Order: sequence, then C-alpha cells, then structure tokens
Amino acid sequence: MPVVDLSFHLTGTVIPADHGYSLYAAVCRLIPDFHEHLSTEQENCSSTRTFGIHPINGTLVGNRKLQLNEKSRVIFRVTDQFIKPLLTLAGKTLNLDGCPISLGVPNPLLLKPSPHLRSRLVVIKGFMEPVEFLEAAKRQLSELGLDGRPTLTKRKSNRSVEGLNSRLDSEVALKRTISIRDKTVVGFALEVAGLSDADSILLQERGIGGRRRFGCGIFIPAKA
Repeated sequence: MPVVDLSFHLTGTVIPADHGYSLYAAVCRLIPDFHEHLSTEQENCSSTRTFGIHPINGTLVGNRKLQLNEKSRVIFRVTDQFIKPLLTLAGKTLNLDGCPISLGVPNPLLLKPSPHLRSRLVVIKGFMEPVEFLEAAKRQLSELGLDGRPTLTKRKSNRSVEGLNSRLDSEVALKRTISIRDKTVVGFALEVAGLSDADSILLQERGIGGRRRFGCGIFIPAKA
C-alpha cells in the first residue's frame, strides 16, 4: 500500500515543544480505535510500520513552548487504510497539555525522493550514547537493504530544542528527548545521505527506530 503524508492546516498560538505524546493522545481521544490498533505494533523491529505523526513545526519561544506560524501543520504519515478515519479530525480541536489547536481541511501529499533525508529524533531502544546509537542505526538501515550513509546531526548552538539553555559543546551530536507518560526517552537527530530514489522513499515509508506515533523516526528531505 502506498504511504502518503496527510497534512492538516491548523490554527493556534503556542504548544509544548515536547508535544509528541500529547498530540498522539489527543488524536486517540477523538479516534479511540487507533490506540488499540497501534499499541500492538512492534515498533523497534524492522517490520512495516504504517502510521506516524510528524513533529509540529514552529518557533521556539522559551519556557519549553513552540510558537505556531503559517507553516505549522499536523501531518500524519499513513497508508490509505488510515485516511478515512483521520478525515474526521477536520474542524476538530485537539488539546495538547492545555494548549488547544484547531485542524482545518487536510491535504494528501505524495512522498518525494531526496538523496539526503533527516529525522528530528530517532529512538532506538537500549542505545543512548552517540557511537553505539550510530552503529545501531547502521544495522537497521542494512536490515532494510539501504545503502545510505547515516550521520548524527551536530548541535549548531547551545540552545536546546525545548528552549532551555544547554552547556553542551556546540560540536557534539544533537541529543534529544521525548516525554512519554512519566518516562523520558532519549534519542538523536539523524541524517542519511547517498540514497537512491527508491531507497529514499523506502526510508520515508518505514523509518528506523521506534515511537513513530509520537513523532520519532520520521524522515523528510534535508534542506540543502
């Protein structure tokens, strides 16, 4: 089954910078069947995963908040079996830890190949240090039959993605976290270069690592 991005326009002001779990939970409150179906998936294996939610883009404004802008979207990466239930979200309001956002009319978008992809956050269970994580990422790419070159994204500033100050050196790998219930899950920003068109689409469809429904392991074309 082909995989597409189903993109919803949204209106709102600010949301939590760490919103992956609250976004998924808000969707499941409106579409309860999703939680039962998706919670049974084996996310950390190489089997096909057919549901993911992109992190919402915006501007960091401090205090662990993200300011929404005209380019902010709620985007689901799905096969066609999920499109019909997701269409019911049009016109609905989602509550992300006390921050409401309203969804508009969705637009389906085909995945586009790019030789260089990036993921804001990849989580591989049991691998929380840069060297070991990168080796694990290489193994998962190999299991998918992909020849791309994975690299850890380097931190460009001392400001963290959550809007907090960081004492980390500006050249270290960009480590990120996501809060899931009462747990903090650690991963890294990852890039994969040297992909053929077919491999690029496959990596976007399948991803690597786990927690795709919380925004992890979602790959998009990297900016030049």
